[in-house]
Amino acid sequence: MSDKIKSILKLLRINQWVKNIFIFLPVFFAMSQTGWDKAVIAFIAFSFVASSIYIFNDLFDVEEDRLHPEKKNRPIAANKITRKEAILLIAVCFLVGMSLFLFLGNIICIVMTLFYAVMNVCYTIKLKHVAIVDIVIIALGFLIRVAIGGVIANVHLSHWIVLMTFLLALFLAVAKRRDDVIVFMETGQTSRKNISGYNIEFINATIFLMASTLVVSYIMYTVSDEVIQRYGDFVYLTSFFVIIGIIRYFQITFVKGISGNPTAVLLKDVFLQLTIILWIVSFVILYNFSR
Repeated sequence: MSDKIKSILKLLRINQWVKNIFIFLPVFFAMSQTGWDKAVIAFIAFSFVASSIYIFNDLFDVEEDRLHPEKKNRPIAANKITRKEAILLIAVCFLVGMSLFLFLGNIICIVMTLFYAVMNVCYTIKLKHVAIVDIVIIALGFLIRVAIGGVIANVHLSHWIVLMTFLLALFLAVAKRRDDVIVFMETGQTSRKNISGYNIEFINATIFLMASTLVVSYIMYTVSDEVIQRYGDFVYLTSFFVIIGIIRYFQITFVKGISGNPTAVLLKDVFLQLTIILWIVSFVILYNFSR
């Protein structure tokens, strides 16, 4: 594989496509036998649109990225991809993604995806420099993913999935900001103008607040009547995996200090991967056992 192709794949941030798995959550929680095929197409479509936004972000922030200890290695910042090539890739990815959504023929998903794109362009240009607003936009992006999954698979979104998605996304976003604050404290350099709106005390308190509220919300979800009817009386046991996963992420954040890239953490940490797999398996077992 040539260096150019490697740079293009890196620019697309295919590893970040794991975030779009949230599109499958409505089908999974509903244990629906249908809708998976459309969800897969929506996943691919949204991933291409998201990649176009990632490229736009790298293109717009190229000078700031060159000041960051890790982001300076991104293809555009490292001069491995030219400006013209980046613009072409933005157009191709966006058109591929929107064409797939047109193939699905769901206008609501198209509108939500366009809103996601516009919101993230605004985020890149201005809003990511506004403290708190930046992490809220990240959380809204995950909600849009879940909403697309629900609409495309014709699955009703419960208030529980909306609430827990928002809390989890905020938790991960704040943990990511902690990494930026640490870098600023250690080097005096920052790639974000909003860094003055955060400090370690605020970040840590917010992380604990989001995690605590998320765990409580999940436990309330597992003991709700609608969930017990679907999965049985022992669905609350899945809370153990959620709590263990949160504790593990705390360890990664506060002990290892590597929470700056949640996607990389998930893709590399075997402990988290096994916890998530066991959580999924437990749901499937409980659902089949309750039938």
